[in-house]
Amino acid sequence: MKKSILSAKGLCKSFAHNGGQMHILSHVDFELYEGDFTVIMGASGSGKSTLLYALSGMDRATAGAVIYQDEDLVAMSEKEIAKLRYTDFGFIFQQMHLVSNLSLFENIVVSGYLNKAKSAAEVKSRAEALLSQMGISHIKTHLPSQVSGGEQQRCAIARAVINTPKLLFADEPTGALNRKNTIEVLNLLTELNQAGQSILMVTHDRKAALRANRILYLEDGNIIGELELPPYTYAEEKSRETQINAWLTSMKW
Repeated sequence: MKKSILSAKGLCKSFAHNGGQMHILSHVDFELYEGDFTVIMGASGSGKSTLLYALSGMDRATAGAVIYQDEDLVAMSEKEIAKLRYTDFGFIFQQMHLVSNLSLFENIVVSGYLNKAKSAAEVKSRAEALLSQMGISHIKTHLPSQVSGGEQQRCAIARAVINTPKLLFADEPTGALNRKNTIEVLNLLTELNQAGQSILMVTHDRKAALRANRILYLEDGNIIGELELPPYTYAEEKSRETQINAWLTSMKW
């Protein structure tokens, strides 16, 4: 039986707009499970990124609860949520947000130092191992501006997982990459997931969605469909793609 790692209960998010309220999320309820690679899909403006930010504590929900380890993120202080970001959560974005005047290696270790759970030597050792895993050890002294977008994103993934997060959030992580780099990044995320990393990813890319074992479809701020899949294997990619395409068509994608 799957174990829940995070749950949304009656989650709502609205913004003041033209003297009224614009509702982005409407009473969202669902569970995220340990070890899953969960993907959120939906049309532009459906609330995908808003949901991810609310679940991760990067943005505070208007109403409802986000339960993580028996605590409600919505009720937490900013200091408590900030600590979770250093210790339990990892983040990958479409725009990598690397520090421009730090090398790739330095961008990774800075996040490790912020956690304060390991010595500097332990942080550096893990950073070196991640650089190797991501295939960018040979450019670790380069600045972000000196490497490709795909190499920057691989550095961003290493930065996101250096503290061994319990849950990795990814917002359109391949949206700014070409096809070759997209596949490389998806392969790395798949490798992390198959090693036990729990992942929640927002994407509009069907190819990226193939890597998920669970897809949630969001429409007008609420989940209207869910597709469960076996773990990804390259050998079954074509049949998997056919199944996902048929399901997305049924969702009126």
